[in-house]
Amino acid sequence: MRETSARPWTRPHDWAEVVLGVVAVLSPLWLTTSTAAMWTLIVLGALVAIDGLVSLAMPGMVYGEGIQIVLGALLFISPWVMGYAELTGAAWTSWVIGVLTVIAGAAALPVANAVHRRTAGSH
Repeated sequence: MRETSARPWTRPHDWAEVVLGVVAVLSPLWLTTSTAAMWTLIVLGALVAIDGLVSLAMPGMVYGEGIQIVLGALLFISPWVMGYAELTGAAWTSWVIGVLTVIAGAAALPVANAVHRRTAGSH
């Protein structure tokens, strides 16, 4: 796993983040949403997917995993903050994808730290 985690485009945690982001972006196609729910899912989902792609391209970028954790937390609280907690499908999508994004970011953090230490020591 150490060899894989140091190479770009090979970390499963970051691929999971990309998939979660894409699911969030596309979920308004099959969910009943309000305008706030739709745009929240699209914007936060796109940010999760983009950050996952950046983390895939640059495996030693530690702050990208921290950003994922923050984005996951924002996605989790968004049904209450943006007022769509009564839209069951959209709310549950936000809660589940938010929690999974936090878990993926937290799981990838030690891997990114290790890659960062290895690459920082080689300069």
